[in-house]
Amino acid sequence: MRGSLCHLGHSLARRLETRAPPPATTTLLRGLASEPAPPLKKTALHDFHVEHGGKMVPFAGWSMPIQYKDSIMDSTLNCRSNGSLFDVSHMCGLSLRGSGAVPFLESLVVADVAGLKNGTGTLTVFTNDKGGAIDDSVVTKVADDHVYLVVNAGCRDKDLAHIGAHMEAFKKKGGAVDWHIHDERSLLALQGPLAGAVLQTLTKEDLSKFYFGEFKMLDVNGVHCFLTRTGYTGEDGFEISVPSEHAVDLAKAILEKSEGKVRLTGLGARDSLRLEAGLCLYGNDMEQHITPVEAGLSWAIGKRRRAEGGFLGADVILKQLAEGPSIRRVGLFSSGPPPRSHSEIVDASGNHIGEVTSGGFSPCLKKNIAMGYVKSGLHKPGTEVKIVIRGKSNEGVVTKMPFVPTKYYKPS
Repeated sequence: MRGSLCHLGHSLARRLETRAPPPATTTLLRGLASEPAPPLKKTALHDFHVEHGGKMVPFAGWSMPIQYKDSIMDSTLNCRSNGSLFDVSHMCGLSLRGSGAVPFLESLVVADVAGLKNGTGTLTVFTNDKGGAIDDSVVTKVADDHVYLVVNAGCRDKDLAHIGAHMEAFKKKGGAVDWHIHDERSLLALQGPLAGAVLQTLTKEDLSKFYFGEFKMLDVNGVHCFLTRTGYTGEDGFEISVPSEHAVDLAKAILEKSEGKVRLTGLGARDSLRLEAGLCLYGNDMEQHITPVEAGLSWAIGKRRRAEGGFLGADVILKQLAEGPSIRRVGLFSSGPPPRSHSEIVDASGNHIGEVTSGGFSPCLKKNIAMGYVKSGLHKPGTEVKIVIRGKSNEGVVTKMPFVPTKYYKPS
């Protein structure tokens, strides 16, 4: 999800939502460029979006819906109370196969992929040789010789080039790994408290025993799909990889089975939801110069990986784990106008201490929320700061994240 859509996102949100404070659509349109661009790609559901009132905008080289007939704020609230269906087919799914698939991937990411049980996954980070984040991704160990992962749309080209170059070197040394990019499939995200009940009507699999982070290949609506219980909203939900020729039928079936309670939802509400859940947006809250430790993702670095290293930038990251980073990602509440990406954070004396990376008005909390980076030592909840917006300082305070409690479906 990404490139620099910040200003277009704000202007669209203002045009489309004149009666309410702008929601947390910080950089929901990252990927726009002012220079002439190639024709936008379209997902298999493009015409379906248009037929249902989707307001289409450029996003990471794709034509994607920012919202539908309801407002971004209403869509956000409906996801929390009922459910949302997102088309996220612009993201790139791929499979690594072969006896060397796991050790190969572990040379590029911080996760303990070998330690995952078959059919389970985790969030991880692709790192560069300085420990910075090339991209974040959910990786699933399908089997000992098969890993499935999804990378961000705006990072697709650089990610595939990075993976491909290292794969070539790995294979020259005798490593057994190949890949398949799933361009033949579409990806739908069904999120919200009704997600499980609605999807259960379309599959024979007992979803009550299918938990957060788990993966299965199974039939949904009579079609073979890849199903992961995960999402980008903080709610319970699923990401469904479906053959593209069946994507529209699956979307129709989900909406019909929900009896109107699950709604098609666009990128605007998706950004509000992920910010309320305290989740990073690559290109804003994570970039090539930000390490997983600085981003608050130390938990994603497996215990074995901390002991052994073996991934790009391990020397930098392991040192930060031992000594602490110089900056840290934090959550923020603030007064005044909603903070936006690049808003300066200062202390009571006006000294620069950090910068906002995402921010906006929370539809659920009815207040301003943001995340950003501050100097270590000033990252503790309750620390008072000021956020500078258009030259004026506004009161702010560091707070814990997520802003809205997560509701992932886990064993009790």
